[in-house]
Amino acid sequence: MLNQQAETRRRGPSLYAQVLFAIALGVALGWLRPAWAVEMKPLGDGFVKLIKMLIGPIVFTTVAVGIAGMRDLKSVGRVGGKALLYFEIMTTAALLIGVGVAHVVRPGAGIHATRAGMDTLALDKMLAAPRPHGVVEHLLALVPNSLASPFVDGDVLQILLVALLTGTALAGLGERGTPVTKALEQVSITIFAIVGLVMRAAPLGAFGAMAFTIGKYGVGTLGSLAKLMAAFYATAAIFVFVVLGAVMRALGLSIVGLVRYLREELVIVLGTSSSESALPRLMSKLEALGCDASVVRLVVPTGYSFNLDGTAIYLTLASLFVAQALDVPLSVGDEVRLLLVLLLTSKGAAGVTGSGFVVLGATLASTDSIPVAGLTLLLGVDRFMSEARALTNILGNAVATLVVAKWEKKLDVAKAQTMLLRIPPAKRHSPFKSS
Repeated sequence: MLNQQAETRRRGPSLYAQVLFAIALGVALGWLRPAWAVEMKPLGDGFVKLIKMLIGPIVFTTVAVGIAGMRDLKSVGRVGGKALLYFEIMTTAALLIGVGVAHVVRPGAGIHATRAGMDTLALDKMLAAPRPHGVVEHLLALVPNSLASPFVDGDVLQILLVALLTGTALAGLGERGTPVTKALEQVSITIFAIVGLVMRAAPLGAFGAMAFTIGKYGVGTLGSLAKLMAAFYATAAIFVFVVLGAVMRALGLSIVGLVRYLREELVIVLGTSSSESALPRLMSKLEALGCDASVVRLVVPTGYSFNLDGTAIYLTLASLFVAQALDVPLSVGDEVRLLLVLLLTSKGAAGVTGSGFVVLGATLASTDSIPVAGLTLLLGVDRFMSEARALTNILGNAVATLVVAKWEKKLDVAKAQTMLLRIPPAKRHSPFKSS
């Protein structure tokens, strides 16, 4: 015990404390010296790029090794099917909650904006990124041009497909595939060690991202759209602590305990506005919590593309906010069509900063009932809402993994209860040492 305490003193403050301090510094710099703060943007972008650089290899090796280790290919399909079913149920619930709150709160009512006076130049730049495809094109886009192209482009869905094929092939080969499986496992261990090194820069990345956000848009920007932001943050909190909380209670676990257990990952996501920045640590933490590795390695990467609860809430709230602000009347049929489109387009939103805005633009363009130009109303505050989107997304994927693991009888519930309810996570487990 004394040795552990001495080691903790030598390491200094935990990563959790370092990132919190960095976020506070970023807010202070953005408020006091906006021009300097804007110049800090490369720090945040650089950290997220470092993490994104590792996402492809992590997803490929963990999914391929997980499937190869199952041997029983029927269990792979069963786990994937259960995960997708749960994802659809929770995405639908998130969309419906967003619609309900938008009708009750009516955040856009009274703004009476007009399309003619809108400056769409900034909007055009925001929507310049590739948009989600239609159903057929989206399915065809899953197939990469080569085995290497998904890793070069950073396309997580294509990487998942390659990993699924590789893992299935290795499982079919049996003992002959064992050497390759072990080699991939060693590569995975090495990549996670690299992640441990990269995470030491998390405070720097969080400082840069938060300083830029406050310096660029200013705290005053929040005032004009405070009602929308308050509604979104409140809705995200309701979804996490009521909906996900009910799911956790059904498992015999606590959502508050899970938030506490994942506090370091959540603070990193808060600082960078990207749920991808915490993906490697999330997988390690869930395995340490008692989830079987084969379930974690399949459900978490899939959830990052198919289970974006925070993004789903944002898409419905923002869509109806624009309609209300522009005084565009929507019939029940219009809203039903919007929801059906969102069920598809929300799957094309990756866990990267700004992707939700692009998906929102593509959704409005495909429905023709709400003017895309109305998104200019959101340009100043979209970045401030991206934090809540990312936080809700990562918690949603953590709960989804626990659900599927319990469903598959591959969750050590007693161990999870002990870690979530009794022992502080920072002392109980730390998959990557922070300095």
